[in-house]
Amino acid sequence: MDHAREEEPGRLTLEVFDRAPVGVLVTRGPDHRLVYANAAYRETFGERPLGRPIREAFGDLVQRDYLDLFDRVLSTGRPINVAEAPVSLVFPGVGREARYFSFSLSRYGDGTPGVLAVSADVTEQVMAARRAGEMAETRRRLLHRFQSLVQVSAEIVWVTSPQGSPIEPSPGWERVTGQTWEEYQGTGWLRVVHPDDREATLRSWNEAQRTARPWRHVYRLRTVQGAYRHFEVHATPVYEDGTVVEWVGTCTDVEKEWARRRRQEILGRAAVAIAEHSDLRKMLGALADVLVPELADGCGVFLLPDIGERPEGAPVLARRIATAARPGLPTRLTLGEEWFAADSEFVRMVRRRRPMRLTFPHGRPPENLLPGSSVQWMSQAGAHSAMLLPVVVDGAVAAVVTASRCGDRPPLSEDDVALVRQMFDHAHDALTTAMRFQRTQRVSLALQHSLLAEPPEVPGLDIAARYRPSPAAAEVGGDWYDSFVLRDGTTVLVIGDVAGHDLSAAVDMGQIRNMLRGLAVDREEPPGDILRRLNTAMAILSPDSTATCVLARVEGSGTQGRRLHFGVAGHPPPLLVTADGGARLLDEAVNPLLGLLVDQPYVSAVEPLPPRSTLLLYTDGLIEHPGENLDVGLDRLCRKAAELATAPLAAFCDGVLTGLPVTGADDIAVIALRVPE
Repeated sequence: MDHAREEEPGRLTLEVFDRAPVGVLVTRGPDHRLVYANAAYRETFGERPLGRPIREAFGDLVQRDYLDLFDRVLSTGRPINVAEAPVSLVFPGVGREARYFSFSLSRYGDGTPGVLAVSADVTEQVMAARRAGEMAETRRRLLHRFQSLVQVSAEIVWVTSPQGSPIEPSPGWERVTGQTWEEYQGTGWLRVVHPDDREATLRSWNEAQRTARPWRHVYRLRTVQGAYRHFEVHATPVYEDGTVVEWVGTCTDVEKEWARRRRQEILGRAAVAIAEHSDLRKMLGALADVLVPELADGCGVFLLPDIGERPEGAPVLARRIATAARPGLPTRLTLGEEWFAADSEFVRMVRRRRPMRLTFPHGRPPENLLPGSSVQWMSQAGAHSAMLLPVVVDGAVAAVVTASRCGDRPPLSEDDVALVRQMFDHAHDALTTAMRFQRTQRVSLALQHSLLAEPPEVPGLDIAARYRPSPAAAEVGGDWYDSFVLRDGTTVLVIGDVAGHDLSAAVDMGQIRNMLRGLAVDREEPPGDILRRLNTAMAILSPDSTATCVLARVEGSGTQGRRLHFGVAGHPPPLLVTADGGARLLDEAVNPLLGLLVDQPYVSAVEPLPPRSTLLLYTDGLIEHPGENLDVGLDRLCRKAAELATAPLAAFCDGVLTGLPVTGADDIAVIALRVPE
């Protein structure tokens, strides 16, 4: 308890009694002027004016001789206890009536002494004799250490020496923990504190004793049933003449409140994890990291890409895309695909769409619960309980969350399952968006790759192409390359980039690529004219699209000499690399971006292709860096291509891709042609 202290002249504060359930009154001096009355006292006897002598403050009291007791206590220094005394005065809200009170008076202080009075309304007890014994015990506790002031709000009350060792039995402690007085003494009480909480508890308790400040702490106690529950400890030092003579403390079961706060904290962390990620894998991985180690020791998240398409008795393919494991346990499992038998608990749970929770002997999980790798991990980790939770998105089970507990932690409970379910329910909209995006991305990638055909085999020419998707961007790009041979034997090379990074961009890319093919085959005309007609067609068929493109025709033969007829529409210029290591950008046929200006004339250019020369077409992901002038990237490309001038064409393409510093923020497409000797 906080000891009494003087905050300002003539006013005494006894903070420990502010919320006491019994009345506490303090007077000072020979005329017994009121200096303090706690809330319970004021509620019972009304607002008695502070600073007045007690005889004036209680002028309506019929039993005036009670006030003489204050003189006796002050003069003799001996406390006086009065039990079940009738008191007649004007009570707030009801007027004058008679009640029964038990009260005790004791002297305090040396300089200007006073009297401390503790009163308890025992009217009910007097009228009901069966409760007289209980009230007598309360009065004794009030007189000696005022433990009854805190007992009403706590399950356990305890008293220790100034050094922190228990000095008397605690019936509440024995009732809750099952420890006898002999087991409880000394540091024996620590044996029922959770092992993980002991060090922090001792450190906090020792600090409170060192500073003589009230102690507040939360730890887990093993109850008589063998389970651990969270208890909140409140303790305060008791002073006599400025010296701590003992500590009085309480322990209150706060398991429900702790669980409520933990639930809110976990849901809050899950909300942050969802908000920070748009990529499905990263989002589910972040949610798994929230679960471990707070709720579980191990966690895995499986995607079910084809569950709705599988026949009833067929095995189910699931893709493990996120895992987490508590430190000290076997390392987290690798990601990848797993097949589940149709009669496995996993598939049955998915079909039923209801979560599953089960317990089993330590390290002996059911064999048909999860894939062999997961079962092996649980065996090695000493798991004893597990849960499987289906995550329903757009009416179908899109994912399954698995979690397990190991060691001496209690098994997963129904409340734990409900909390995990609530986490993923709160994430439903974000997961729906992410999963739809992932499906869209798969369609876009499939469409994009279907349009990146292998270059044709052309006698006398060597053609190679490469496509590298961005490792950083989640979207699908609009980059494409193309190559085909016209009826007259002319070889056509195309490189292009449609604005946008989504399914719409991939669709637009497919339309533009096919329109360009048709226009190139339709008429044997300069590339600039074909690009102009493509621009006109886009205005009608794809009015919201913009794109860049290089269209090149490789004409002539080995005997007559090869030449390049090309046109560029808003795209980085082609690069010509000669066998002697020369590298030159072909920027003679520059035209506007496709999709902006209709009826704009487009020009072409012609460039001879020397023997053993290499023509490289590429997209801007190969050369662009944020904040950097484009010429810097082009110079870098020229130098690297010159170094690879004599390398085989496949090695040339690979060397350009791997030898240049790229941001990874954009896709890269290249197509190259090598003229033979």
